[in-house]
Amino acid sequence: MLRLPTLDKDSRVNTLLGAGHFLSHYYQLCLPPLFVAWQHSFGVSFAELGLAMTVMSGAAALLQTPVGFLVDRYGARAFLICGALLMALSISAIGLASSFWQVIVLALLSGAGNSVFHPADYSILSGTISPERIGRSFSFHTFCGYVGFAAAPPVTAGLMLLIGWRSTLLLSGLVAVPVVLMIVLQGHLMVAKPQRELRPPPPRLAADRRLGMALLLSRPILCFFGFYMVAAMATAGIQSWLITVLHQVHGLPLAAAAAALTGYMIGNLGGVLAGGWIADRTRHLLAATVLLVGGGALLLLWVGIVTMAELPTMGVLLIAGVIIGSSRTPRDLMVKQAATQGEIGKVFGFVSAGLSLGSALMPVPYGMLIDAGRPDLVLIVVGLLLLASVGFVIGARFGFAREPVALAAE
Repeated sequence: MLRLPTLDKDSRVNTLLGAGHFLSHYYQLCLPPLFVAWQHSFGVSFAELGLAMTVMSGAAALLQTPVGFLVDRYGARAFLICGALLMALSISAIGLASSFWQVIVLALLSGAGNSVFHPADYSILSGTISPERIGRSFSFHTFCGYVGFAAAPPVTAGLMLLIGWRSTLLLSGLVAVPVVLMIVLQGHLMVAKPQRELRPPPPRLAADRRLGMALLLSRPILCFFGFYMVAAMATAGIQSWLITVLHQVHGLPLAAAAAALTGYMIGNLGGVLAGGWIADRTRHLLAATVLLVGGGALLLLWVGIVTMAELPTMGVLLIAGVIIGSSRTPRDLMVKQAATQGEIGKVFGFVSAGLSLGSALMPVPYGMLIDAGRPDLVLIVVGLLLLASVGFVIGARFGFAREPVALAAE
C-alpha cells in the first residue's frame, strides 16, 4: 500500500511558523492596493490613508518588546495563537467598516496582533529545532515573511478587481483561521516553555524585570539593535527609490530599472535560503556577516557611482541581493547566541523593533535628496549605511562575551 511521506517534528514546526510568518507580512502590505478604492468609499485624503499604515506598523513596532517579556515569562504558543487571530480577524473586520475611523482602529488592532510573531516564533524555533538545523530553520522563517511581502500587493489587487475590496479583506483575514487551527492542533510540538514560575513572589518578579531590562540595555543587545536599524535604513532606500535613481542618474528606461529592482529582490530571497546553509556550516558567524554585508555594500556603491549598461546593472544588483540576503541568518543566530536562557523572546522583540524604526526613518530623507537634485547620492548613502552597520555587529559580538556574565550576577 502506498504510504505518503510524513514530516518530522522540525519540518512541521517550520511549516506552521513559516505559514504564520507569511501571513503576518502579507497583512502588512495588503492594505495599500486598496487605497484608491478607500478614497472613493470613505472620501479621505492620501495622508489619512497613510495613517492606516502608520498605526499598523507603529503598533507592531512598539509592542514587540513588551510581548517578548510576556513570551519569556508565560510561554510563546498562547500569544502566537491569540495574536494571529487578532491580526487576521481585524483585517477581515475592515471589510465591514462603514467609517474610516473604524479602519484606523482595526488597523491598530491588526498591528498589535502582528507584534507577537518575532518574539514568539524565534522563542519556539530556538526551543524546538535541532541545533544542527537551526540556521536553515531561521532562514526559512525569514524567507516565508519576504514571500508574504512580495505576494500581498499583486494578490490583493487581483482579488479586489474580481470580488471588490470588502470581500477581498474578508477572505484574506479568514485564510489565517485554518493556519491558527493547525497551530492549536500541533501545539504539543512547540515546547518552548516559560523559563520562570507563572506566579513568582513580588521581589522575584521585580528582579526578573530588572535583569531583562539590563540585558536589553547592555552593550551587545544595543549594538544589535543599532545593526538592525541602520541596515534597515539602508535597504529602505533600495526598496523605495532604486527605480528612480537608476532612471534619473544612469539613464535606464523605467522598465529596465523596475526589472533591476525585481532582480535584486529575487536575489534577496534566494540569498536568505543560502544564508541558512552558510550559518549551519560555519562557526564564524561574525566573519560571515561582515563579509556578506560589506560585500553587498561595495556592490551597491559601485552601482551608485559607475554608469553601466542595462544587463550589467541588473547582474550586479542580482548578486548584491543574494549577498545581502545571505547575511540575514548569520546575523539572527548571533542575536540568539547573545540572548541568555529564557530571554530570547524579549531580545528578538527588541532588536526587531530596530528594523521597523530604520524602515520608517529614511524614505523621507532619501526623497529630500532626490528633490534637491542629488539622486546620485542615494545609493552612496545606502552603501555607507551598510558599511556603518558592520561596526555595530562587530561591537555586539565583542561585547557579549563579557556582559551576560555581569548581568547574571546582578
